[in-house]
Amino acid sequence: MVKLNKNTIQDKIHACWIGKNIGGTIGGPYEGRREILDIKGFTTKKGSPLPNDDLDLQLVWLKAMEEYGPYQMSEQVLGEYWLSFISPHWNEYGVAKANLRAGILPPFSGEHENALWKHSNGGWIRSEIWACLSPGFPHIANHYAYMDACVDHGSGEGTYGEILTATMESLAFFETDIREIIEKALTFIPQESRLAKSVRLVLTAYDRGEEWVQVRNRLVEESADLGWFQAPANIGFVVLGLLYGEGDFRRSVLYAVNCGDDTDCTGATAGAFLGILKGMEGIPADWAEYIGEEIRTVALTAECYDLPGNCMELTRRVMSMIPVVWKANGINMEYTQGDSDLTHTRELAVSEGISWAMYDRGEDTVTSRLGMKPCSYLAFDTVYARGIAEFEGEPRLKEGSLRFRLRLYNKMMEPRHLYFHAYLPRGWSAEYAKSIFMRYPNVHDETDRQRYEIWEITVRADEGAQTQNRMVIEVTADGRCLTGLVPVCILN
Repeated sequence: MVKLNKNTIQDKIHACWIGKNIGGTIGGPYEGRREILDIKGFTTKKGSPLPNDDLDLQLVWLKAMEEYGPYQMSEQVLGEYWLSFISPHWNEYGVAKANLRAGILPPFSGEHENALWKHSNGGWIRSEIWACLSPGFPHIANHYAYMDACVDHGSGEGTYGEILTATMESLAFFETDIREIIEKALTFIPQESRLAKSVRLVLTAYDRGEEWVQVRNRLVEESADLGWFQAPANIGFVVLGLLYGEGDFRRSVLYAVNCGDDTDCTGATAGAFLGILKGMEGIPADWAEYIGEEIRTVALTAECYDLPGNCMELTRRVMSMIPVVWKANGINMEYTQGDSDLTHTRELAVSEGISWAMYDRGEDTVTSRLGMKPCSYLAFDTVYARGIAEFEGEPRLKEGSLRFRLRLYNKMMEPRHLYFHAYLPRGWSAEYAKSIFMRYPNVHDETDRQRYEIWEITVRADEGAQTQNRMVIEVTADGRCLTGLVPVCILN
């Protein structure tokens, strides 16, 4: 049983949201300024935090967790919440929503027609909710952070960015060395990514004693081909602020903001991270008093109601969800007035009867999910099997036929036959195997646990294709009552 000191965790989560509001409000008026700035504090009215989509979207994710629950949470569910409750159409937000409305599922919704914005900032700026729901367990944070970011960033640097910041923020609940936290978080993203290179640029320059302005300018130069509002440079600004600010809240937030570019996002993320790291005690009392508790929103539809109106209410609602989220990921926990105890090894997981598949879920996010083809998505996930739909390229019907496949994982300790039936648009035909055999994986062999089978289908538009063509593949199994239904959208 994992134990969390209730007062400590509540204080850190509360400070996270206060820090988020402080940084976003200080940086908000200068968003998009590309020169080096000289901001020294607030320019807004006392007690009036600026509304910020960085926080707005996290209120929607909390709503999704409360209403839908962590057991069946997926990128598809978050996509539906995007369409229902999030109003902006700018940049990657608008591209992803247009794709979702056309029937294009995540993570492909974050890839299609999104070359300009899939490396942008919309993902990592909203990562705190996942860290606060999984303090000290970054694998759980990553599991949900990937679901979130891939909706509008696909396999781009924006997705890596949210995994990085969610990891940093989750670790900050129980670790104190900022440099060590950043180094650990880097191991969770591809080392050849632009993001990893930008963060390491800052780390190396800081170690060499370079002036912060020089480091900032190098980050801008390194990301010049991507343009502004992009994750590699702006997360670099956050890391610069944390290192050069040396743990001081005021200095760190101002360093991040004064780098320019996406100033509300960099300031807000630096503030939220340090809020988690140090709690309310680490936030300057005058700044905490100046910002107050209120949460103001700007990016939500009128239908999105029953949301927290202030930071303490948000904190309490997150606190109530932590045991549920952890239980859904195979960890039993309770709040205590004593010391926190995060002892939870693989051996403990086995002794408590936690399945390997559940315990390894977070690792699967970082490895196999990031390794998915760009034009792919989670097709179905039943109790007994899981399927990933994979296309070699974009699902466009160009020469009369198109082939794609399902990567199928057996989730139970028994072999089984799966049966398939394709429901096609009128005037279409298909060739595919009607059944496939799946043996059970050896859970004691790490490679074999990830074993999968491949099922392929070739579809043809015999009587012509529409601009958008939807079909459903039905997957059933002997002795099982649930049916896997795979939605497929093929463009012309």
